[in-house]
Amino acid sequence: MTAAAASLPTGTASGTSRWTHPVDLSGLDISPELTERERLALAAVDWKLRRQTGANEVAWQALGRLRRPLVDLAAAKGWFPAGPSRHPTAVDAIAVLLRACHERQSSYWAFDPATWARLIGQGATEFGHDQEVDAGARSILIAMAWTLSDFEDFHLLGKFSRRYVAHKVFGVEPVERALSSVQQVMHGWGYQDSVPANSWFRTFLIQALLMNRSPLLDDLTTDAVEQLRLHPSFAGKPLSALFGLQRALAALGITEPPQRRGVQPCSEITDAAPAWTAAVEKWFATSTLSRNVRRGYRTILARAGRWLTVNHPDVTEPGQWTRQTCAAWVAAVDRMNRGAFVKDPTKIGSDPDKPLSPLTKIAYLRPLRVFFSDLQEWEWIRRRFDPRRAFETPRSLRAIVGPDPRVIADETWAKLLWAGINLQTEDLSQSGYRYGYPIEMIRAITSVWLFAGQRSDEIVRLRVGCVRWQHKEQPVSAGDREVLVDDAICLLDIPTHKTGTAFTKPVDPLLGQAIEIWQAVRPQQPRLPDRKTGELVDLLFANRAKPLSTTYINDTIIPALCRKAGVPDTDVRGKITSHRARSTIASQLYNAKEPMTLFELQAWLGHKTPQATAYYAKITPNALSKAYRDAGYFGRNLRTIEVLLDREAVASGAAATGEPWQYYDLGHGYCTYTFFEQCQHRMACARCDFYTPKQSSRALLLEAKSNLQRMLVSIPLTDDEKAAVDDGEQAVDQLLERLADVPTPAGPTPRQLLPLLTVTRSGPAEEDTCQTSPRCRTSQSGRRC
Repeated sequence: MTAAAASLPTGTASGTSRWTHPVDLSGLDISPELTERERLALAAVDWKLRRQTGANEVAWQALGRLRRPLVDLAAAKGWFPAGPSRHPTAVDAIAVLLRACHERQSSYWAFDPATWARLIGQGATEFGHDQEVDAGARSILIAMAWTLSDFEDFHLLGKFSRRYVAHKVFGVEPVERALSSVQQVMHGWGYQDSVPANSWFRTFLIQALLMNRSPLLDDLTTDAVEQLRLHPSFAGKPLSALFGLQRALAALGITEPPQRRGVQPCSEITDAAPAWTAAVEKWFATSTLSRNVRRGYRTILARAGRWLTVNHPDVTEPGQWTRQTCAAWVAAVDRMNRGAFVKDPTKIGSDPDKPLSPLTKIAYLRPLRVFFSDLQEWEWIRRRFDPRRAFETPRSLRAIVGPDPRVIADETWAKLLWAGINLQTEDLSQSGYRYGYPIEMIRAITSVWLFAGQRSDEIVRLRVGCVRWQHKEQPVSAGDREVLVDDAICLLDIPTHKTGTAFTKPVDPLLGQAIEIWQAVRPQQPRLPDRKTGELVDLLFANRAKPLSTTYINDTIIPALCRKAGVPDTDVRGKITSHRARSTIASQLYNAKEPMTLFELQAWLGHKTPQATAYYAKITPNALSKAYRDAGYFGRNLRTIEVLLDREAVASGAAATGEPWQYYDLGHGYCTYTFFEQCQHRMACARCDFYTPKQSSRALLLEAKSNLQRMLVSIPLTDDEKAAVDDGEQAVDQLLERLADVPTPAGPTPRQLLPLLTVTRSGPAEEDTCQTSPRCRTSQSGRRC
């Protein structure tokens, strides 16, 4: 320690302070070496009797240069107890410090931070003390180190109360006043002291005051807070609390707002030609695509560069690519494995030789199309080929890749809905809940995920007041809850999203209720920038002056719902994620009893084209089965007819001699032709020799038999016969005209049997086809029926 360090406590680390230290340390003898008299005095002190100053009075007088500043400092700060005390901690601290001077044979002005840390952290053993010092004496030692030197290496001391040390250094009142000012702002934003992660901001603030050597908030600067961020004392600590602290200081007008961090720099492209790498980096810095998309494309372009180095070492820059090079890359992607041409194959997993999936192969061609199209459009390279044609997805891949929504099973989704509607705080605590968000906010987030069918990015960017009602009557009280009438329509305003501008959609009233409950208790938040548009807005799901993370639903909400519902968080289609709810809701609306059309679903999801909607809406097997059943495919091609079996004729053997034993009921008569299903006149019977009218005595005798067995036979219909069934009288007339010259099973044609072409129509109702019926229009017009 140098003499210059003694003047540090009188000011701040960042400039002049309005706060002055109550003890003037200037003008002291801060020589690091001990005098001979001081060495002899330190050796003569009875350290076991350090509290009985009379026994060591001569030695204490000889140590005035070392002991007097410590006593004055303790007296000025009030470290000595006001009355009799069994544990005068300041005396213990002074004795420990002087004993350390004796052990090191130097004054405490020469102690470096490591020596102070060893003295404070483990001085009772390393420096030969006969008993441990209590926590109060340890805090005073820290205060002495801070006052007498520039000691700020608090990370070397282990656990200790920075707040207690700050009270020793600055006094209780100024420290608590600073804490109260910041706490008032942060509590208004939703920070809760009961959450351990949120209590860290007090530790950050007190250490900032200690490092700034002033208890006044006005003495804090942006640079001082930035130095605190980089200090090793908080390595591995929740720096989000420091981020919130700086926002609170900025709200008080003390510092600048913090700069958002978290954008990790891209790793260096290795094993590729320098010219190719330079072109990729230049494109990365110029493209207007989102950063995440550019990072993904950059990874694939780096892989293409390594492929060039191995297979085409003569091609070192994009301008040297030809149509043949593009074809070689497409072929290489089609045969590529997961571990081929990657920077670190050990990060691929346990199966680097596994072939790429079809979707991954398509994803490896798209960046090259975009990259070369941009370079040609910007005139960085000469236009030698069309990237859209050169890197076109092969037909073999397009044929096996299509819409395949990862829909959650209906029974699983129903359980998740129940769990979301009945979500409680204890359900979240079982899932590692530690974020301190109000339960009203979490229920609103859950309701939006379960009912809105929106992307997670759109959910976290919803604005305050995004819910509107149409045809909403006055709510009626039902206990402690409000019940909305059935005709209330809840409208949800969706902000600008991935593929379009803002729009409004109808949602379930339960969602609107949950959002209104959250808005009623939502702490006032500062206006925050929309991550997509950049405008300052009042975000609905903001707490502690920062927006909700897009991963919160996947990391916290879904595990909690799965645990409460008793369902696994994975199924046959993979892990249950926030985006799978979008496909599930879309498919359920598409397969409902009164389903949405594809265009209506397109508007509800916010898509630009129906093709995009097709990737979310999937018809279920149940809906497909119902549609197939309603279409009547089998019934359309088959008709049933009643047939009477004469069991007596079969048993007696008369059927073997040619006697009729099957009687097909035509309504107006019976046909005894054995191969009736092959007769072309079955729909328009010509009354050949196989025909028996029901009014005949033979038919009456037949019906009087008691041994008849009635059966139904399915008869396949021809196209003309199906048209006659479906289209009615005109089709029947056309069928009669076509069959006029077709021979009957008996031989003659209908024209020969009926010269006037008055053929008979077969029908199911005997009354409507009988000649004697007074309502028979055919008989009244002179035609036979």
